[in-house]
Amino acid sequence: MPFPWSRTPSGGDTASEASDDQRRSSPSAPSPAVWVALGRSASSLGQGAAEVRGVLDDTHKAVENQHQALDALAASLAQVAQAQSRIQDSTAHSRQTAHSAALALQQLGAEVHDIASSLRQVSEAAQDITQVALNTRLVAFNATVEAKRAGEAGRGFAVVADAVKDLAGRVESTSKAIVNSVQQLDARIERLRAELQPDAQAGAPSAGIHGAMAAIQQDVAAMAAAAQSSAAVTQALDAQAHALQSQLGGTLGGLAQAVRHADGFLTMSEQLIDTIAETGVETDDSPYIRAAQRCAREIAQRLESALQRGEIALPALFDSTYRPQAGTDPAQFLTDFSALAERCFPDVQEAALTLSDKVVFCIAVDRNGYVPMHNRAVSHAQRPDDPVWNAAHSRWRRIFNDRTGLASARNTRPFLLQTYRRDLGGGKTMVLKECAAPITVQGRHWGGLRLAYKF
Repeated sequence: MPFPWSRTPSGGDTASEASDDQRRSSPSAPSPAVWVALGRSASSLGQGAAEVRGVLDDTHKAVENQHQALDALAASLAQVAQAQSRIQDSTAHSRQTAHSAALALQQLGAEVHDIASSLRQVSEAAQDITQVALNTRLVAFNATVEAKRAGEAGRGFAVVADAVKDLAGRVESTSKAIVNSVQQLDARIERLRAELQPDAQAGAPSAGIHGAMAAIQQDVAAMAAAAQSSAAVTQALDAQAHALQSQLGGTLGGLAQAVRHADGFLTMSEQLIDTIAETGVETDDSPYIRAAQRCAREIAQRLESALQRGEIALPALFDSTYRPQAGTDPAQFLTDFSALAERCFPDVQEAALTLSDKVVFCIAVDRNGYVPMHNRAVSHAQRPDDPVWNAAHSRWRRIFNDRTGLASARNTRPFLLQTYRRDLGGGKTMVLKECAAPITVQGRHWGGLRLAYKF
Protein backbone atom coordinates (compact mmCIF):
# COMPACT_ATOMS: atom_id res chain seq x y z
CA MET A 1 0.00 0.00 0.00
CA PRO A 2 1.66 3.30 -1.10
CA PHE A 3 1.83 6.09 1.45
CA PRO A 4 2.97 9.72 0.91
CA TRP A 5 6.14 9.19 2.91
CA SER A 6 7.21 6.27 0.70
CA ARG A 7 7.40 8.37 -2.46
CA THR A 8 10.76 9.90 -3.59
CA PRO A 9 11.11 12.94 -5.87
CA SER A 10 11.92 12.23 -9.50
CA GLY A 11 14.82 13.96 -11.19
CA GLY A 12 18.37 14.83 -10.18
CA ASP A 13 20.20 15.15 -6.91
CA THR A 14 17.76 15.83 -4.07
CA ALA A 15 20.46 17.45 -1.89
CA SER A 16 21.29 20.16 -4.45
CA GLU A 17 17.97 20.66 -6.26
CA ALA A 18 15.25 20.46 -3.54
CA SER A 19 14.37 23.87 -2.11
CA ASP A 20 13.63 24.65 1.51
CA ASP A 21 9.92 24.99 0.65
CA GLN A 22 9.93 21.50 -0.91
CA ARG A 23 11.59 20.02 2.17
CA ARG A 24 9.08 21.69 4.44
CA SER A 25 6.13 20.45 2.32
CA SER A 26 7.32 16.81 2.10
CA PRO A 27 5.89 14.67 4.91
CA SER A 28 8.21 12.66 7.05
CA ALA A 29 7.70 9.00 7.96
CA PRO A 30 5.31 8.60 10.90
CA SER A 31 6.59 7.70 14.31
CA PRO A 32 5.91 4.28 15.88
CA ALA A 33 3.26 5.90 18.05
CA VAL A 34 1.44 7.05 14.95
CA TRP A 35 1.66 3.56 13.50
CA VAL A 36 0.19 2.12 16.71
CA ALA A 37 -2.61 4.69 16.74
CA LEU A 38 -3.33 4.03 13.09
CA GLY A 39 -3.38 0.30 13.76
CA ARG A 40 -5.85 0.72 16.59
CA SER A 41 -8.07 2.85 14.38
CA ALA A 42 -7.93 0.18 11.71
CA SER A 43 -8.78 -2.44 14.33
CA SER A 44 -11.75 -0.36 15.48
CA LEU A 45 -12.87 -0.04 11.86
CA GLY A 46 -12.53 -3.78 11.41
CA GLN A 47 -14.48 -4.46 14.59
CA GLY A 48 -17.34 -2.24 13.46
CA ALA A 49 -17.29 -3.73 9.97
CA ALA A 50 -17.36 -7.24 11.43
CA GLU A 51 -20.33 -6.32 13.62
CA VAL A 52 -22.17 -4.86 10.64
CA ARG A 53 -21.24 -7.89 8.54
CA GLY A 54 -22.59 -10.21 11.24
CA VAL A 55 -25.85 -8.29 11.56
CA LEU A 56 -26.26 -8.30 7.80
CA ASP A 57 -25.63 -12.05 7.76
CA ASP A 58 -28.27 -12.57 10.44
CA THR A 59 -30.73 -10.38 8.57
CA HIS A 60 -29.95 -12.13 5.31
CA LYS A 61 -30.59 -15.52 6.89
CA ALA A 62 -33.85 -14.28 8.44
CA VAL A 63 -35.06 -12.90 5.11
CA GLU A 64 -34.05 -16.12 3.37
CA ASN A 65 -36.02 -18.10 5.95
CA GLN A 66 -39.01 -15.83 5.37
CA HIS A 67 -38.61 -16.27 1.63
CA GLN A 68 -38.53 -20.04 2.04
CA ALA A 69 -41.57 -19.87 4.31
CA LEU A 70 -43.42 -17.89 1.65
CA ASP A 71 -42.39 -20.46 -0.95
CA ALA A 72 -43.84 -23.17 1.28
CA LEU A 73 -46.99 -21.06 1.80
CA ALA A 74 -47.35 -20.56 -1.94
CA ALA A 75 -47.03 -24.31 -2.49
CA SER A 76 -49.62 -24.96 0.23
CA LEU A 77 -51.97 -22.39 -1.27
CA ALA A 78 -51.61 -24.07 -4.65
CA GLN A 79 -52.58 -27.38 -3.07
CA VAL A 80 -55.53 -25.70 -1.32
CA ALA A 81 -56.62 -24.18 -4.63
CA GLN A 82 -56.50 -27.61 -6.26
CA ALA A 83 -58.54 -29.09 -3.41
CA GLN A 84 -61.04 -26.25 -3.69
CA SER A 85 -61.35 -26.86 -7.41
CA ARG A 86 -62.08 -30.51 -6.72
CA ILE A 87 -64.66 -29.49 -4.08
CA GLN A 88 -66.37 -27.14 -6.51
CA ASP A 89 -66.48 -29.86 -9.16
CA SER A 90 -67.85 -32.33 -6.60
CA THR A 91 -70.47 -29.91 -5.29
CA ALA A 92 -71.61 -29.11 -8.83
CA HIS A 93 -71.93 -32.82 -9.51
CA SER A 94 -73.76 -33.29 -6.20
CA ARG A 95 -76.21 -30.53 -7.02
CA GLN A 96 -76.93 -32.11 -10.39
CA THR A 97 -77.35 -35.51 -8.75
CA ALA A 98 -79.69 -34.10 -6.08
CA HIS A 99 -81.75 -32.38 -8.76
CA SER A 100 -81.97 -35.63 -10.70
CA ALA A 101 -82.97 -37.46 -7.53
CA ALA A 102 -85.73 -34.89 -6.86
CA LEU A 103 -87.08 -35.40 -10.38
CA ALA A 104 -86.90 -39.15 -9.89
CA LEU A 105 -88.88 -38.79 -6.65
CA GLN A 106 -91.55 -36.80 -8.46
CA GLN A 107 -91.78 -39.48 -11.13
CA LEU A 108 -91.88 -42.17 -8.46
CA GLY A 109 -94.70 -40.32 -6.72
CA ALA A 110 -96.70 -40.27 -9.93
CA GLU A 111 -96.09 -43.98 -10.47
CA VAL A 112 -97.13 -44.76 -6.90
CA HIS A 113 -100.30 -42.78 -7.47
CA ASP A 114 -101.01 -44.88 -10.58
CA ILE A 115 -100.38 -48.07 -8.60
CA ALA A 116 -102.78 -46.89 -5.90
CA SER A 117 -105.45 -46.21 -8.54
CA SER A 118 -104.96 -49.67 -10.01
CA LEU A 119 -105.23 -51.27 -6.56
CA ARG A 120 -108.49 -49.43 -5.94
CA GLN A 121 -109.83 -50.90 -9.18
CA VAL A 122 -108.77 -54.33 -7.99
CA SER A 123 -110.52 -53.71 -4.66
CA GLU A 124 -113.70 -52.60 -6.43
CA ALA A 125 -113.62 -55.70 -8.65
CA ALA A 126 -113.14 -57.92 -5.61
CA GLN A 127 -116.11 -56.28 -3.91
CA ASP A 128 -118.17 -56.88 -7.03
CA ILE A 129 -117.14 -60.53 -6.93
CA THR A 130 -118.18 -60.69 -3.28
CA GLN A 131 -121.58 -59.26 -4.13
CA VAL A 132 -121.99 -61.77 -6.97
CA ALA A 133 -121.02 -64.56 -4.60
CA LEU A 134 -123.63 -63.41 -2.08
CA ASN A 135 -126.31 -63.32 -4.75
CA THR A 136 -125.23 -66.77 -5.96
CA ARG A 137 -125.48 -68.18 -2.43
CA LEU A 138 -128.97 -66.71 -2.10
CA VAL A 139 -130.04 -68.26 -5.40
CA ALA A 140 -128.54 -71.59 -4.33
CA PHE A 141 -130.38 -71.39 -1.00
CA ASN A 142 -133.72 -70.80 -2.78
CA ALA A 143 -132.98 -73.68 -5.14
CA THR A 144 -132.35 -75.98 -2.23
CA VAL A 145 -135.65 -75.04 -0.66
CA GLU A 146 -137.52 -75.69 -3.90
CA ALA A 147 -135.73 -79.03 -4.32
CA LYS A 148 -136.92 -80.17 -0.90
CA ARG A 149 -140.45 -79.28 -1.81
CA ALA A 150 -140.21 -81.33 -4.98
CA GLY A 151 -139.30 -84.37 -2.94
CA GLU A 152 -137.69 -87.28 -4.79
CA ALA A 153 -137.89 -85.43 -8.09
CA GLY A 154 -135.83 -82.54 -6.88
CA ARG A 155 -133.06 -84.57 -5.15
CA GLY A 156 -130.60 -84.20 -8.01
CA PHE A 157 -131.30 -80.52 -8.31
CA ALA A 158 -130.67 -80.19 -4.55
CA VAL A 159 -127.19 -81.71 -4.97
CA VAL A 160 -126.31 -79.16 -7.62
CA ALA A 161 -127.68 -76.35 -5.52
CA ASP A 162 -125.53 -77.36 -2.56
CA ALA A 163 -122.39 -77.48 -4.75
CA VAL A 164 -123.14 -74.03 -6.13
CA LYS A 165 -123.70 -72.73 -2.61
CA ASP A 166 -120.32 -74.12 -1.44
CA LEU A 167 -118.53 -72.68 -4.47
CA ALA A 168 -120.14 -69.28 -3.90
CA GLY A 169 -119.00 -69.42 -0.27
CA ARG A 170 -115.40 -70.08 -1.26
CA VAL A 171 -115.52 -67.30 -3.88
CA GLU A 172 -116.88 -64.90 -1.26
CA SER A 173 -114.11 -65.83 1.20
CA THR A 174 -111.46 -65.39 -1.46
CA SER A 175 -112.79 -62.05 -2.62
CA LYS A 176 -112.94 -60.79 0.97
CA ALA A 177 -109.32 -61.87 1.48
CA ILE A 178 -108.38 -60.02 -1.69
CA VAL A 179 -110.20 -56.92 -0.46
CA ASN A 180 -108.43 -57.07 2.93
CA SER A 181 -105.02 -57.50 1.28
CA VAL A 182 -105.71 -54.66 -1.12
CA GLN A 183 -106.79 -52.42 1.76
CA GLN A 184 -103.59 -53.15 3.70
CA LEU A 185 -101.46 -52.58 0.59
CA ASP A 186 -103.38 -49.42 -0.22
CA ALA A 187 -102.74 -48.08 3.29
CA ARG A 188 -99.02 -48.69 2.89
CA ILE A 189 -98.96 -47.15 -0.55
CA GLU A 190 -100.90 -44.19 0.80
CA ARG A 191 -98.24 -43.62 3.45
CA LEU A 192 -95.52 -43.91 0.76
CA ARG A 193 -97.43 -41.54 -1.48
CA ALA A 194 -97.73 -39.08 1.39
CA GLU A 195 -93.98 -39.25 1.91
CA LEU A 196 -93.38 -38.70 -1.78
CA GLN A 197 -95.95 -35.92 -2.06
CA PRO A 198 -94.30 -32.47 -1.54
CA ASP A 199 -96.00 -30.22 1.01
CA ALA A 200 -98.31 -27.95 -0.93
CA GLN A 201 -98.89 -25.49 1.92
CA ALA A 202 -97.12 -22.21 1.31
CA GLY A 203 -94.46 -21.55 3.92
CA ALA A 204 -94.86 -24.94 5.59
CA PRO A 205 -91.62 -26.84 6.21
CA SER A 206 -90.97 -29.79 3.94
CA ALA A 207 -91.12 -33.21 5.54
CA GLY A 208 -90.39 -36.77 4.57
CA ILE A 209 -88.25 -37.67 1.60
CA HIS A 210 -88.84 -34.36 -0.14
CA GLY A 211 -87.82 -32.51 3.02
CA ALA A 212 -84.66 -34.56 3.30
CA MET A 213 -83.91 -33.99 -0.37
CA ALA A 214 -84.48 -30.25 0.03
CA ALA A 215 -82.14 -30.23 3.03
CA ILE A 216 -79.51 -32.07 0.98
CA GLN A 217 -79.82 -29.53 -1.82
CA GLN A 218 -79.47 -26.68 0.68
CA ASP A 219 -76.38 -28.27 2.24
CA VAL A 220 -74.78 -28.83 -1.16
CA ALA A 221 -75.53 -25.22 -2.11
CA ALA A 222 -73.97 -24.02 1.17
CA MET A 223 -70.88 -26.15 0.48
CA ALA A 224 -70.58 -24.67 -3.00
CA ALA A 225 -70.88 -21.12 -1.62
CA ALA A 226 -68.28 -21.85 1.08
CA ALA A 227 -65.91 -23.32 -1.52
CA GLN A 228 -66.27 -20.24 -3.71
CA SER A 229 -65.64 -17.94 -0.76
CA SER A 230 -62.63 -19.98 0.32
CA ALA A 231 -61.29 -19.91 -3.24
CA ALA A 232 -61.54 -16.12 -3.28
CA VAL A 233 -59.66 -15.88 0.03
CA THR A 234 -57.01 -18.30 -1.23
CA GLN A 235 -56.51 -16.27 -4.41
CA ALA A 236 -56.10 -13.10 -2.35
CA LEU A 237 -53.58 -14.80 -0.06
CA ASP A 238 -51.69 -16.17 -3.05
CA ALA A 239 -51.47 -12.69 -4.58
CA GLN A 240 -50.20 -11.27 -1.27
CA ALA A 241 -47.68 -14.10 -0.91
CA HIS A 242 -46.30 -13.46 -4.40
CA ALA A 243 -46.09 -9.73 -3.68
CA LEU A 244 -44.18 -10.44 -0.46
CA GLN A 245 -41.90 -12.83 -2.32
CA SER A 246 -41.09 -10.11 -4.82
CA GLN A 247 -40.39 -7.61 -2.03
CA LEU A 248 -38.22 -10.10 -0.16
CA GLY A 249 -36.34 -10.85 -3.37
CA GLY A 250 -35.50 -7.17 -3.66
CA THR A 251 -34.53 -7.08 0.00
CA LEU A 252 -32.21 -10.05 -0.48
CA GLY A 253 -30.53 -8.27 -3.36
CA GLY A 254 -30.05 -5.14 -1.26
CA LEU A 255 -28.67 -7.16 1.64
CA ALA A 256 -26.24 -8.98 -0.66
CA GLN A 257 -24.97 -5.62 -1.88
CA ALA A 258 -24.67 -4.36 1.69
CA VAL A 259 -22.72 -7.50 2.63
CA ARG A 260 -20.30 -6.84 -0.24
CA HIS A 261 -19.77 -3.28 0.97
CA ALA A 262 -19.23 -4.50 4.54
CA ASP A 263 -16.73 -7.05 3.24
CA GLY A 264 -14.98 -4.23 1.43
CA PHE A 265 -14.60 -2.22 4.65
CA LEU A 266 -13.52 -5.35 6.50
CA THR A 267 -10.92 -6.21 3.86
CA MET A 268 -9.67 -2.64 3.86
CA SER A 269 -9.15 -2.66 7.63
CA GLU A 270 -7.42 -6.06 7.47
CA GLN A 271 -5.08 -4.89 4.72
CA LEU A 272 -4.26 -1.75 6.66
CA ILE A 273 -3.52 -3.78 9.81
CA ASP A 274 -1.34 -6.16 7.76
CA THR A 275 0.57 -3.26 6.27
CA ILE A 276 1.19 -1.75 9.69
CA ALA A 277 2.29 -5.09 11.12
CA GLU A 278 4.70 -5.63 8.23
CA THR A 279 6.54 -2.41 9.12
CA GLY A 280 7.89 -4.16 12.21
CA VAL A 281 6.42 -1.61 14.59
CA GLU A 282 5.23 -3.21 17.81
CA THR A 283 1.42 -3.08 17.79
CA ASP A 284 -1.33 -4.71 19.85
CA ASP A 285 -1.35 -7.61 17.37
CA SER A 286 2.40 -8.27 17.37
CA PRO A 287 2.48 -10.77 20.30
CA TYR A 288 -0.27 -12.83 18.68
CA ILE A 289 1.42 -12.78 15.29
CA ARG A 290 4.65 -14.09 16.80
CA ALA A 291 2.76 -16.72 18.82
CA ALA A 292 0.87 -17.96 15.75
CA GLN A 293 4.07 -18.21 13.72
CA ARG A 294 5.88 -20.01 16.54
CA CYS A 295 3.05 -22.53 16.98
CA ALA A 296 2.90 -23.09 13.22
CA ARG A 297 6.64 -23.90 13.17
CA GLU A 298 6.28 -26.28 16.12
CA ILE A 299 3.38 -28.12 14.48
CA ALA A 300 5.32 -28.37 11.22
CA GLN A 301 8.38 -29.76 13.06
CA ARG A 302 6.28 -32.39 14.82
CA LEU A 303 4.71 -33.50 11.56
CA GLU A 304 8.10 -33.72 9.83
CA SER A 305 9.50 -35.70 12.78
CA ALA A 306 6.58 -38.11 12.50
CA LEU A 307 7.39 -38.57 8.81
CA GLN A 308 11.04 -39.24 9.58
CA ARG A 309 10.15 -41.78 12.27
CA GLY A 310 7.82 -43.55 9.87
CA GLU A 311 4.72 -42.93 11.98
CA ILE A 312 2.90 -41.74 8.88
CA ALA A 313 3.52 -41.58 5.15
CA LEU A 314 3.44 -38.32 3.21
CA PRO A 315 0.29 -39.21 1.21
CA ALA A 316 -1.53 -40.06 4.44
CA LEU A 317 -0.47 -36.76 6.01
CA PHE A 318 -2.01 -34.88 3.09
CA ASP A 319 -5.09 -37.11 2.93
CA SER A 320 -8.24 -35.16 1.98
CA THR A 321 -10.70 -38.05 2.04
CA TYR A 322 -12.88 -36.97 4.92
CA ARG A 323 -14.81 -39.99 6.16
CA PRO A 324 -18.05 -38.99 7.94
CA GLN A 325 -18.68 -40.64 11.28
CA ALA A 326 -22.11 -42.23 11.59
CA GLY A 327 -24.49 -40.73 14.14
CA THR A 328 -22.65 -37.41 14.56
CA ASP A 329 -24.53 -34.10 14.53
CA PRO A 330 -22.88 -31.77 13.59
CA ALA A 331 -20.99 -34.11 11.27
CA GLN A 332 -17.53 -35.25 12.33
CA PHE A 333 -14.91 -36.76 10.02
CA LEU A 334 -11.79 -38.89 10.18
CA THR A 335 -8.74 -38.84 7.91
CA ASP A 336 -5.52 -40.82 7.73
CA PHE A 337 -3.76 -38.18 9.88
CA SER A 338 -6.47 -37.69 12.55
CA ALA A 339 -4.87 -40.02 15.09
CA LEU A 340 -1.43 -38.41 14.61
CA ALA A 341 -2.90 -34.93 15.10
CA GLU A 342 -4.62 -36.02 18.31
CA ARG A 343 -1.18 -37.01 19.66
CA CYS A 344 0.95 -34.16 18.32
CA PHE A 345 -1.21 -31.02 18.39
CA PRO A 346 -2.68 -30.64 21.93
CA ASP A 347 0.52 -29.57 23.76
CA VAL A 348 1.26 -26.80 21.28
CA GLN A 349 -2.32 -25.61 21.06
CA GLU A 350 -2.96 -25.63 24.81
CA ALA A 351 0.29 -23.73 25.53
CA ALA A 352 -0.85 -20.91 23.24
CA LEU A 353 -3.99 -20.43 25.33
CA THR A 354 -1.81 -19.23 28.23
CA LEU A 355 -0.40 -16.35 26.19
CA SER A 356 -3.19 -14.00 27.32
CA ASP A 357 -6.66 -14.15 28.79
CA LYS A 358 -7.81 -12.66 25.47
CA VAL A 359 -6.92 -15.82 23.54
CA VAL A 360 -10.10 -17.74 22.63
CA PHE A 361 -8.70 -20.71 20.73
CA CYS A 362 -5.60 -22.02 18.98
CA ILE A 363 -6.01 -24.78 16.41
CA ALA A 364 -4.11 -26.29 13.50
CA VAL A 365 -6.25 -26.95 10.41
CA ASP A 366 -5.47 -28.51 7.07
CA ARG A 367 -5.80 -26.54 3.82
CA ASN A 368 -9.55 -27.32 3.61
CA GLY A 369 -10.41 -26.10 7.11
CA TYR A 370 -10.51 -29.55 8.71
CA VAL A 371 -9.82 -29.49 12.48
CA PRO A 372 -8.46 -32.90 13.49
CA MET A 373 -7.94 -31.80 17.12
CA HIS A 374 -9.43 -28.71 18.77
CA ASN A 375 -8.60 -27.35 22.21
CA ARG A 376 -9.32 -29.89 24.93
CA ALA A 377 -12.13 -27.84 26.48
CA VAL A 378 -14.22 -28.26 23.32
CA SER A 379 -13.05 -31.68 22.16
CA HIS A 380 -15.55 -33.87 24.03
CA ALA A 381 -17.34 -36.90 22.66
CA GLN A 382 -20.72 -36.01 21.23
CA ARG A 383 -23.98 -36.59 23.06
CA PRO A 384 -26.67 -38.53 21.21
CA ASP A 385 -29.57 -36.39 19.96
CA ASP A 386 -28.12 -33.16 21.36
CA PRO A 387 -26.77 -31.16 18.38
CA VAL A 388 -26.86 -27.84 20.27
CA TRP A 389 -24.51 -29.11 23.00
CA ASN A 390 -22.37 -30.91 20.41
CA ALA A 391 -21.94 -27.75 18.34
CA ALA A 392 -20.42 -25.93 21.33
CA HIS A 393 -18.53 -28.72 23.11
CA SER A 394 -17.48 -31.13 20.36
CA ARG A 395 -15.70 -28.96 17.79
CA TRP A 396 -12.91 -31.40 16.84
CA ARG A 397 -12.93 -33.59 13.73
CA ARG A 398 -15.08 -31.00 11.98
CA ILE A 399 -14.66 -28.87 8.87
CA PHE A 400 -14.92 -25.08 9.21
CA ASN A 401 -14.83 -23.83 5.64
CA ASP A 402 -16.47 -20.44 6.08
CA ARG A 403 -14.88 -17.24 4.72
CA THR A 404 -12.53 -16.79 7.67
CA GLY A 405 -11.75 -20.49 8.09
CA LEU A 406 -10.74 -21.09 4.48
CA ALA A 407 -8.74 -17.86 4.26
CA SER A 408 -6.71 -18.90 7.32
CA ALA A 409 -6.32 -22.49 6.13
CA ARG A 410 -5.08 -21.51 2.67
CA ASN A 411 -2.95 -18.51 3.57
CA THR A 412 0.67 -18.88 2.46
CA ARG A 413 1.93 -15.42 3.50
CA PRO A 414 3.97 -15.12 6.74
CA PHE A 415 0.76 -14.22 8.56
CA LEU A 416 -2.82 -13.18 7.91
CA LEU A 417 -4.93 -10.99 10.21
CA GLN A 418 -8.71 -11.21 10.01
CA THR A 419 -11.67 -9.79 11.95
CA TYR A 420 -15.01 -11.56 12.22
CA ARG A 421 -18.01 -12.10 14.45
CA ARG A 422 -18.26 -15.49 16.13
CA ASP A 423 -21.56 -17.07 17.16
CA LEU A 424 -21.35 -18.26 20.78
CA GLY A 425 -24.82 -19.80 20.80
CA GLY A 426 -27.89 -18.74 22.73
CA GLY A 427 -28.10 -15.51 20.72
CA LYS A 428 -24.66 -14.33 21.94
CA THR A 429 -21.89 -13.20 19.62
CA MET A 430 -18.33 -11.92 19.96
CA VAL A 431 -16.11 -10.03 17.52
CA LEU A 432 -12.68 -11.63 17.33
CA LYS A 433 -9.38 -11.05 15.65
CA GLU A 434 -7.56 -13.99 14.20
CA CYS A 435 -3.96 -14.41 13.16
CA ALA A 436 -3.14 -17.29 10.84
CA ALA A 437 0.32 -18.58 9.97
CA PRO A 438 1.00 -21.24 7.31
CA ILE A 439 2.12 -24.77 8.24
CA THR A 440 4.57 -26.14 5.68
CA VAL A 441 5.81 -29.74 5.69
CA GLN A 442 8.71 -30.74 3.43
CA GLY A 443 8.12 -27.70 1.26
CA ARG A 444 4.40 -28.38 0.84
CA HIS A 445 1.65 -26.22 2.30
CA TRP A 446 -0.24 -28.48 4.72
CA GLY A 447 -2.59 -25.91 6.31
CA GLY A 448 -2.57 -23.13 8.84
CA LEU A 449 -2.34 -22.32 12.54
CA ARG A 450 -5.37 -20.26 13.65
CA LEU A 451 -4.98 -18.12 16.78
CA ALA A 452 -8.12 -16.17 17.72
CA TYR A 453 -8.26 -13.48 20.38
CA LYS A 454 -10.55 -10.79 21.71
CA PHE A 455 -10.22 -7.07 21.14
